[in-house]
Amino acid sequence: MKALPLSLLLLSGAALADDASILKCRTLADTGARLACYDAIQVGARPQVAAAPAAAPARSREENFGIEAKKQRESEPQSISSTIAGDFQGWGPSSQIRLANGQVWRIVDGSEAVLAPMRNPRVSIERNVFGTLFLKVEGTNSSAKVRRVQ
Repeated sequence: MKALPLSLLLLSGAALADDASILKCRTLADTGARLACYDAIQVGARPQVAAAPAAAPARSREENFGIEAKKQRESEPQSISSTIAGDFQGWGPSSQIRLANGQVWRIVDGSEAVLAPMRNPRVSIERNVFGTLFLKVEGTNSSAKVRRVQ
């Protein structure tokens, strides 16, 4: 008894057909034409797969920095440098900081820092051994855990 269901299971894998072809045959009203259509389907043939869409234009490694993707992280630099355009006096929990390169980073560790007023301070975003990203403001001992939001 168990041999029959097992043999049917093994045979069912060999009887693959293109779903689009089957659906096309179903629409035929004439019995002879429908049968001929089904007979013309190649059994075991892989269905036709549409061509993959064109890949998006490649972005530089620095433009992708901080956008989390496992494979991408391996090819990213360990840090980037930029400036914060304009006046800067520190941050609070969940603050968003826009860098001169257009990237926007959010403070995610709940920290806050009150700094002496600065104009266009240089900053770096650095990845530690565990992959965590930290914003460091040049000339201070202040840093915060950040996540890129844009």
